[in-house]
Amino acid sequence: MGRTRLGSLGAALAFVATLAAPTGARTETLADALVSAYVNSGLLDQNRALLRSADEDVAQAISALRPIIDWTADISRDFSRIRSLARTRKSGTTSANIGITGALLLYDFGRSDLLVEAAKETVLATRQTLVSVEQLVLLTAVQAYMNVIRNQEFVALRQNNLRLLREELRAARDRFEVGEVTRTDVAQAESAVALAQSGLATAQGDLTRAIEEFREAVGRDPGPLQTPGDLPGLAGDVSAAKSVAVRKHPDILEAQRNVAAAELNISAAKAAMRPSVNLTTRLGVGENLDDSDFTRSGSVGVEVTGPIYQGGRLASEVRQAMAQRDSQRAQLHLVGLQVKQDVGNAYANLRAARASRDASREAVRAAEVAFEGTREEAKLGARTTLDVLDSEQDLLDAQANLISANADVVIAAYSVLAAIGELTARELNLSVPTYDASAYYDLVKTAPVPISPQGQKLDKVLRALGKN
Repeated sequence: MGRTRLGSLGAALAFVATLAAPTGARTETLADALVSAYVNSGLLDQNRALLRSADEDVAQAISALRPIIDWTADISRDFSRIRSLARTRKSGTTSANIGITGALLLYDFGRSDLLVEAAKETVLATRQTLVSVEQLVLLTAVQAYMNVIRNQEFVALRQNNLRLLREELRAARDRFEVGEVTRTDVAQAESAVALAQSGLATAQGDLTRAIEEFREAVGRDPGPLQTPGDLPGLAGDVSAAKSVAVRKHPDILEAQRNVAAAELNISAAKAAMRPSVNLTTRLGVGENLDDSDFTRSGSVGVEVTGPIYQGGRLASEVRQAMAQRDSQRAQLHLVGLQVKQDVGNAYANLRAARASRDASREAVRAAEVAFEGTREEAKLGARTTLDVLDSEQDLLDAQANLISANADVVIAAYSVLAAIGELTARELNLSVPTYDASAYYDLVKTAPVPISPQGQKLDKVLRALGKN
């Protein structure tokens, strides 16, 4: 299945309707709204921060393989009071000590290396979570965009319907004055006008809510919006689409990474039951502040430590890691089933939306013919005012259904892209710099200290992030 991209909107999307806008005002496309949603999304910012947090887990795991150097300092006062043979003696000394200790892991049966690899797998899983969130943000923006268009067209339709009904009311009153119709006909027209006014107020309220949803999803108020047509480039082979989704959908890729991390955690838990070898060093300086006595000391050694009995904790951690691995495997299976179902549902919704749109177009055509015929027959006395009003209501309903069907087709098409895993800024070729998920990781993966060149570069990045 080929990629569907918004960058080729000139050929990919046929704009079939433009809502009324001030002359010369630039109309906004769906691609513009998606760019704004991508740039302004607080949800994306939150999950990017979570990814950076996961990146730091790798740095912390790597730090266990580095030398650990600590310093200690203390000052103490020792005093005593001794009574012997009816004599009391007092003494006291003040001493200060400073020391440096160091330790370096030499060998732990690969446990630390395994924890590093598990942290890396978690980072890769978190990146896929970010992709999944990106798809959600963009799909929500599509829905908000189309709902604004839908409700704007509903308002325009209701306004036009109210205008026509008022004309019908004036005509009914004129015909009543000359005795062509009864008071009942006039009352029916008045009732229809009142109902149309109520329907217009409801449509205007729905439009206000749609604008609020747009503002939340896109990060700004909508401008004059262009109505996009159906998306091309969606193959009708559902089986092929499911195969693509299984290979590239972020939820599946995330679940696969979580299984890999769980497998590594089992090996790390088993390695914790084995000995570890450490190089240890110590340097110390002591001064007696009451006289000129001092001490200088140091040591270098190799230390081998291993568990004998930990109350069953280590064995429990191995079993726990195995259970978590089994859980992640089951989750991978469930996600695979869900993704396939979502693809099938998305294609079914798209087919239904297209069929509904085609049927609604035919319904509008037929309703227009019926309405014009009924109105002409009413002028000749062959139809009543109620017949005209009913026919106009049928036309209104058909036009409203077509408006909804047009919006539903676009939403359904983008839902297919999301189900496959192709609804991202990169896949859509949006005109926006995409977030580089590996940039921060590349800065922290070696666990730099603040005074190093890498650490100073990282500090600049953190200051820039803090200003955003």
